[in-house]
Amino acid sequence: MKDAASAVVPVRFGRAVGDDLSAAERREWLVTNGLGSYASGTVAGTLTRRYHGLLVAALRPPVERTLLVTKIDESATYRGTTYKLGANRWRSDYVAPTGFLHLVDFHLDGTSPVWRYALAEALLEKRIWMERNRNRTYVTYSLTRATQAVSLTLRVFGNYRGFHGNTHAGTWQLGVQEVAGGARVDAYEGAHPYWIVADAGTATIENLWYRDFALAEEARRGLDPFDDNAAIVRFDVSLAPGAAVTVVAADAAPDALDATAAWSRKCRREAQLVETFRATLPPEVAAPAWIARCALAADAFRVRRPIRDNPKARSVIAGYHWFGDWGRDTMIALPGLTLACGKSRIAASILRTFASFVDGGMIPNVFPDDGSPPQYNSVDAPLWFIEAAAAYVDATGDDATLRALWPALTQVVDAYVNGTRYGIHVAADGLVVAGDPGLALTWMDARVGARVITPRYGKPIEISALWYNALERMQRLAARIGDDPARVSALSARTRDGFARFWNAERGCCFDVVDGPSGDDPALRPNQLFAVALAHSPLDAARQRDVVAACAPLVTSYGLRTLDPTDPAFAPSYGGDQAQRDGAYHQGTVWPWLIASYALAHFRVYGDRQAALSLLDPFASALDDAGLGTVGEIADGSEPFTPRGAIAQAWSVAEVLRAWSALQSATAPR
Repeated sequence: MKDAASAVVPVRFGRAVGDDLSAAERREWLVTNGLGSYASGTVAGTLTRRYHGLLVAALRPPVERTLLVTKIDESATYRGTTYKLGANRWRSDYVAPTGFLHLVDFHLDGTSPVWRYALAEALLEKRIWMERNRNRTYVTYSLTRATQAVSLTLRVFGNYRGFHGNTHAGTWQLGVQEVAGGARVDAYEGAHPYWIVADAGTATIENLWYRDFALAEEARRGLDPFDDNAAIVRFDVSLAPGAAVTVVAADAAPDALDATAAWSRKCRREAQLVETFRATLPPEVAAPAWIARCALAADAFRVRRPIRDNPKARSVIAGYHWFGDWGRDTMIALPGLTLACGKSRIAASILRTFASFVDGGMIPNVFPDDGSPPQYNSVDAPLWFIEAAAAYVDATGDDATLRALWPALTQVVDAYVNGTRYGIHVAADGLVVAGDPGLALTWMDARVGARVITPRYGKPIEISALWYNALERMQRLAARIGDDPARVSALSARTRDGFARFWNAERGCCFDVVDGPSGDDPALRPNQLFAVALAHSPLDAARQRDVVAACAPLVTSYGLRTLDPTDPAFAPSYGGDQAQRDGAYHQGTVWPWLIASYALAHFRVYGDRQAALSLLDPFASALDDAGLGTVGEIADGSEPFTPRGAIAQAWSVAEVLRAWSALQSATAPR
């Protein structure tokens, strides 16, 4: 198979990474299918997470994700020598086989991982991709250079468990039966069946458990580090020079296996995604290849969420591997994932989907992965919903969708004025009160047991900044469709006046929270940047400039720290068990998505477009690390800012795209 022609920055590594197991394990690949399903693993080929697999299928899209097919271990015999190309880490950190030592090249072809292994003078290539909107993963092996045939053995491992868990098989025996070209697996009575088939060679059913795969990342996270996987079926293939064999893993009986046609569909689609993104730009703007790569990465997060009245409804997966579709993340990410990528129809569908779930003026913050009812526990998500809707209307002029959303938008405003869940309401000073002890309603929502790490009770600054911005947005939207903006205009004026209470004259910036249980909180956090970066700011120009200057110590090459590094509570690294990780999550940990607000605020107060754009440049190299070709969730708060958390995060990718696109046409301040 030929590489796809795509104008995106190359992600490629040579033997230097193959010879370094830690470097090869640190780098993880991801392919998705638009349903919330995915395939993912390491460059080394080892499993390091419970979430790794060749087919992790969303059985009720985009949730109920289930590990079906785990991996393939390959061995190849050429000129009388056998090369074991698989790689596994076992209990006691024993690694065998060590196929990564034969790796001469790894790269992403579009979003698809490609390995090239040396077998003496021969070259064997492996590539992985998924079929769009189907739970189907393709793994193709091509003998691209050789003078005689290779005998290839492919051992396929499977499972059947929720992707948040581990398997300790005990006496469990999977139900496996031979079918044409491979195997069908019925893990137990009532389980969703799946198929593993190949388009060449002979298949032999094995159905044997391999115990204690050691998952290094789960060990670092203080979680169960061992998993069992079953060798389901073995394929033996004689591969002639220039020939290929494809293994398909699917949750439905595969039809005719035409891997070449499937690969062509994948390449055409990805080329179109990049072309559509470039078409959104002014003719004189040439997007760098790394930004085009981000536009390609954005596609991983746009997923289907069928609902009763709309089987084609859309949503956003907040991050891979373990996040579902979260309301806050969806609304923050929506402009970058859709509008900046030329996907306005998807934006409209997402907005309508969430509008249908508005309850008590709130949108769902979490759709649990087990399919249980949505959770309404975010004070900022509804305000981001208004901002996303306004950004959509600005970009499209679509008044029909605005009218459809209007009842939900006005319900948000009414609920905040009159009061809604968790004591959320607008106080007499026009500022928003959020929560009670024991609750974590802002985006800084980490908890350790019943203890909220960053409680932020009272009036958090970004919530009132979002509220003011929402009221200003609603005035303009109301006028657009002929509604009376007078009521929200009065509310906006009161909030703007009240916002002066956030000013901390002693530090020359804003309090993070006012009217908290212990008074006003002077901690230096990035939340005050939203009062500068949003479309409508309640601060005058001088105070905007002071806020940006004050937040400079939070800036890193990978995003913004969540706490001043000189603060006694600053946590320099994110690691350990869940209690340790959650304790550091918003206490200094770096978040890439915040860089957009800083870059846009920087441009707003200094007017230096190139300086603002240069704040985004480090993300070009971030695409080569951790989650390959994408941007992850978080990083350590101190040098070298090692990536942590989820390997691909929707708002991280989206906000880099949004900021870069906005800075192309933003008007400098006067």
